[in-house]
Amino acid sequence: MILNTSELRGRASELNAGDKIFLSGTVYTARDAAHKLLAKLIESNNPLPFELKGAVIYYAGPTQRPADLPIGSCGPTTSGRMDRFTPLLLDLGVAATIGKGERNSAVREANIRNNAVYFAAIGGAGALAAQCVKTAEVVAFPELGCESIKRLYFENFPLIVALDSNGNDIYKIGRAKYAY
Repeated sequence: MILNTSELRGRASELNAGDKIFLSGTVYTARDAAHKLLAKLIESNNPLPFELKGAVIYYAGPTQRPADLPIGSCGPTTSGRMDRFTPLLLDLGVAATIGKGERNSAVREANIRNNAVYFAAIGGAGALAAQCVKTAEVVAFPELGCESIKRLYFENFPLIVALDSNGNDIYKIGRAKYAY
């Protein structure tokens, strides 16, 4: 299935844990340090560096770009490190998150409550993932270096629906399917 980030909110209910998709459109990178700063901005009612409503956040800290590409290696980081911030961001309108690994029950409930989706990206393939990034620009917290928030434009970025808007979780489904 091919999807654009602008379609995610309206089509989230069509996506099921285990579905493979190719995602195109605008995505924002944010890791631990950026999430902490975003939470502080929200708490103090300060303006945010990007609109959360409908946004897609990719848990990645891209490396410095080579001369011939818009971005360096761009693989996912462990999503669980952002779990304490994710329900708030989903409640404020984030449509989807992208990373690797399992999410906690609070994120699962927030996904259901907000008709949101969590996608798993392929870990260990950051250089390959970077080939799907067509543009990249720092939009906030440049002092964080590779962990600054960047606006990326994806073109056919391969993902798997890991946690759908009904709460189905590929990590639990997979274990149950292959347990003996």
